[in-house]
Amino acid sequence: MNQPADVSIWTSRPEIYPYLENGIGYLALNRPKALNALSGGMVRAMKDALQAWRDDPAVLAVVVYSPHPRAFCAGGDIRFLYDIHQRDEHASIEAFFVDEYRMNHLIFTYPKPYIALMNGVVMGGGMGISQAAGHTGGMRIVSASARLAMPETKIGLFPDVGISWFLARTPGWLGTYLGVSGNLIHAPDAVYAGLADVLVPDEALPALLESLQATRFQSAAEITAYLHAQTHALSAAGESNADANAKTTGFLQQHREAIDRHFSQPDMPKLIASLDLAAQTGDTWAGKTAAELRTRSPLSMAVSLELIRRARSMSMAEVLRTDLDLVATSFSEGDVIEGIRCVIVDKDHAPHWKPPTIEALDPQILESMFVSRWDAAQNPLAALKD
Repeated sequence: MNQPADVSIWTSRPEIYPYLENGIGYLALNRPKALNALSGGMVRAMKDALQAWRDDPAVLAVVVYSPHPRAFCAGGDIRFLYDIHQRDEHASIEAFFVDEYRMNHLIFTYPKPYIALMNGVVMGGGMGISQAAGHTGGMRIVSASARLAMPETKIGLFPDVGISWFLARTPGWLGTYLGVSGNLIHAPDAVYAGLADVLVPDEALPALLESLQATRFQSAAEITAYLHAQTHALSAAGESNADANAKTTGFLQQHREAIDRHFSQPDMPKLIASLDLAAQTGDTWAGKTAAELRTRSPLSMAVSLELIRRARSMSMAEVLRTDLDLVATSFSEGDVIEGIRCVIVDKDHAPHWKPPTIEALDPQILESMFVSRWDAAQNPLAALKD
């Protein structure tokens, strides 16, 4: 099956468009009006294609990409989850996350190189379908327009889809900062934080995709060697292009010492107190960061902080099972419904968090969020093994 030559043809294609070309399986994300946000149907279609290609000797590698310039993938379809929660269809919420997390684990354990070409918005579930590429022997290639984030604490959730495993393994405390704050980073910082392997110019992605499709490969090793050779030459141009705007470069590196100092604190009250103290001495960044954190869900930030700490010693399968536990408690006891309401539904950006402040957070409530509703053997993800 060939890729359509004319982008306008994508209007007649499914939201996940799988096809084969010269030994590579391609997964094209095709829901541009929703910035490729993952629906349940998209998750199942991706999983079905990956499972079909997993043991097919004719498929040497997999490439996931977006043919649309604005976004790779903006995450999961949270408005859908809000609507079915309002209808008390809790089993449907669980089914969505079970399917998504099984797909995330399938990618993490994939026996063939999985290659993610990331442009534009890359958030939430978009991180979930891209970060494991490096773990498979594939690559995470970002273009200069890429904007990466796990923004869940802004809507009362936490960095799920197994991303805490990756955040826990970033240099220093960068992953903790990203997971707790929910702030986005630009392409150069993604490479600096180890959340991308190489940066190329935006215009290079279509040419790279076209060259992959036009080249015959005999092995997976040939594909990855080809990609490394092609992107090595492009990366310097990509970094130069991004550096043209100083606002888009070096943020994490510039603030690395402060991030490590404040976000290594053992809990959220101490973390925010550390930032407040620095702000009182004239640290503008600390003051701005503290103000940002006070707009996030206190409970969600505390959950995120604890989850990333635990993930340092957990397998991906264990992380995903914990994610499922936390999703269940977040929808029943947490802030996620209120967060989606104020950001996506009513758009008043005036959330009523419970508790309203970091200082009022009860440590016992935090611990209860991690209590599973299932016995270990009954967890829907019990069979996952890395």
